[in-house]
Amino acid sequence: MIRALALDDEPPALRVLAHFCSQVDFIDLQKTFSKTGEALNYLQQFPVDLLFLDINMPSMSGIEFYWAIPQQAMVIFTTAYAEYAVEGFNLNAIDYLLKPFTFERFQQAANKAFDYHKLLHKAEADKPAYLYIRADYSLYKIALADILFIEGLDDYLKIHIQNMKPVVARMTMKAMLEKLPETEFIRVHRSYIVPFSRIEAVRNRIIMLGGEEIPIGASYEAAFFKRFSL
Repeated sequence: MIRALALDDEPPALRVLAHFCSQVDFIDLQKTFSKTGEALNYLQQFPVDLLFLDINMPSMSGIEFYWAIPQQAMVIFTTAYAEYAVEGFNLNAIDYLLKPFTFERFQQAANKAFDYHKLLHKAEADKPAYLYIRADYSLYKIALADILFIEGLDDYLKIHIQNMKPVVARMTMKAMLEKLPETEFIRVHRSYIVPFSRIEAVRNRIIMLGGEEIPIGASYEAAFFKRFSL
């Protein structure tokens, strides 16, 4: 079941979306909002999988709202203005519905969201639980859940692991990132990769993590705060 939220400053448009969603058995429209502030407050407590967003709203556009939400979600933009379509698709939107749209057109967009949601969950189920690293003439099997952080040292990486000595391997940061699930790890500095689950606090571009302080590099700051949603 896809958890959804709809935001539109026009109540009749919300009623149409609610009616159409009720006819699709894989979408659970949990809330509708006409004010962006109320929708943001809700999402901070109750994340959803899919957003139906009107683009042209008075206080904040749907695109601005999408950038402000505290988690990643699929988005289907809805608007009466065709000129916004290109900008919507530039944000990798699932679809763009031009008002007034029929149920058949809505169902096409919903099916795209369903297919993408299914693909994401398959990728989640298939992702590795372990990392295999060659170091010191040995092959190490490291549980992803045990990695505290990864530190770059010139041509080597130092993998800091809970309740274990660090493993030092000859490897690049790029090669390491290709092995790690991007939903769980992020590069925050030219010399550091961290797991989201281990982050305890962030203050003044410093990440507190397992008793360590990890700096956030200037060139990585925007991507980090977008992903970590602070």
